[in-house]
Amino acid sequence: MARHLITSAIPYINGIKHLGNLVGSQLPADLYARYLRARGHEVMFLCATDEHGTPAELAAAKAGKPVAEYCAEMHAVQSEIAQGFRLSFDHFGRSSSPQNHRLTQHLAGRLAEAGLIREVSEKQMYSHADKRFLPDRYIEGTCPNCGYDKARGDQCENCTKQLDPTDLIDPRSAISGSTDLEVRETKHLYLRQSDMRGKLQDWIDSKTDWPVLTTSIAKKWLNDGDGLQDRGITRDLDWGIPVRKGDQDWPGMEGKVFYVWFDAPIEYIACAGEWAEANGKTDADWERWWRTEKGAGDVRYTQFMGKDNVPFHTLSFPATILGSGEDWKLVDYIKSFNYLNYDGGQFSTSQGRGVFMDQALEILPADYWRWWLLSHAPESSDSEFTWENFQSSVNKDLADVLGNFASRVTKFCRSKFNEEVPAAGTPGAREDQLIADLEKGLREYEAHMDAIEVRKSAAALRALWVLGNEYLQDVAPWTTFKADTDTAAMQIRIALNLIRFYAVLSSPFIPDASAQLLTAMHSEDADWPSDVASAITALPAGHAFTVPDVTFRKISDDERADWQSRFAGVRT
Repeated sequence: MARHLITSAIPYINGIKHLGNLVGSQLPADLYARYLRARGHEVMFLCATDEHGTPAELAAAKAGKPVAEYCAEMHAVQSEIAQGFRLSFDHFGRSSSPQNHRLTQHLAGRLAEAGLIREVSEKQMYSHADKRFLPDRYIEGTCPNCGYDKARGDQCENCTKQLDPTDLIDPRSAISGSTDLEVRETKHLYLRQSDMRGKLQDWIDSKTDWPVLTTSIAKKWLNDGDGLQDRGITRDLDWGIPVRKGDQDWPGMEGKVFYVWFDAPIEYIACAGEWAEANGKTDADWERWWRTEKGAGDVRYTQFMGKDNVPFHTLSFPATILGSGEDWKLVDYIKSFNYLNYDGGQFSTSQGRGVFMDQALEILPADYWRWWLLSHAPESSDSEFTWENFQSSVNKDLADVLGNFASRVTKFCRSKFNEEVPAAGTPGAREDQLIADLEKGLREYEAHMDAIEVRKSAAALRALWVLGNEYLQDVAPWTTFKADTDTAAMQIRIALNLIRFYAVLSSPFIPDASAQLLTAMHSEDADWPSDVASAITALPAGHAFTVPDVTFRKISDDERADWQSRFAGVRT
């Protein structure tokens, strides 16, 4: 048994996330966490809401609520939706927690002691219309690199080029749209990332197993142009973690807060402290996951995120951890994802375009979405959600292949042998072939899951379902029964055991359906199979079962058309 620490990029607090956000971090992280637990490993799966920065302030103002109250309410909303999608976090924390305040200030103090923070007098955009300094993300304009006209002042989301607001062509306030901007002088703290470039380069070069997407983005930021740049870690805002050196004041930084991208990754660690407090644990209980000198040396740490978050997790956060000089656990593997697009365009939280997590759950149960999103995860390239593809995948994979198998087998057995596993008959050559095929397929499935190859894992799981259907078609127990009742009984006995087998293997992808099928088979044994031959004899002769309700229903053409029309515009 190994110990696995898993984090997914923490979702921003200002609203409900869309399906693209879900498949880019939280959902594949949950898949991996569920799989590792099923294999008997010890897992700590952490996530949180990212609550600081201008977007939180603006969203709260729009809602007419104090920002702290707004964040508390939205955390509860996001937590409930996460539960709706069966995201199995050990803790879903908050970056505004006291633990994150203390740890962020502590690490900033350590970086200052190490000479890795410098004070900079700089010029920043001030909006007269908005009566405030505009953080980088709230200045928009045309990217000088690719010409994208909605580039932000910190980064162009189209070409991922790192930018300063003054780089933008025709800059404007993203809050009011005003171009009445003035450059004013202010003081800020910068993390001297450039001094860490060699260490970061060596560390990234040592990660030979990382996805190409992850390493290519990290090396681009390290080496393009003038290479890795120092990065501001403070902002002129009211809401956030006050700038302090540990528990001491920081002269000249009064009234400023830490930049959200400095404190947000630190919340991964702080979240474990929140977990310990919420569950009556001690500091030692969470430190064994994060402090290498206190037991975390044997932990494997995996992060999940969309490609836009890669630079901060491969460079800025590791620079913070390495620069602190303390024995914190560094990430071992970063699983990054491309974008999921929506029906010919892009999902967009800011523009309200696409299907959002709460809307999805209103339409269909979580497993329908989990299956489609994971089986179409944007790993090697961007992928696209279309309603036609969603309907086809649900109907063919879930309803026809898995759901229909469970329904046919149990209903036939009930009609011919009652609601219990029949006893007669002896397996033959066709059953030996089935076992061999399933054994090979199971090992392929496990190998893809171990490697976090999400789409290949889904395909391997579906292939295992298909093997059962092909067996059923070949031996045709409904025909066999007319001439050889005993042989038909044996075939159905194996098929009933396959339902339980599939339920166990499918649990990381479709946990509700898995639980439903295990309940129908009256099986409390959900242990991962060590070998197929044992697995398909786990339910003995005479074992009772119940015909399950419809596991997956088909999506009609009328429903598809209705949803396509309903979500063609933008969310208001």
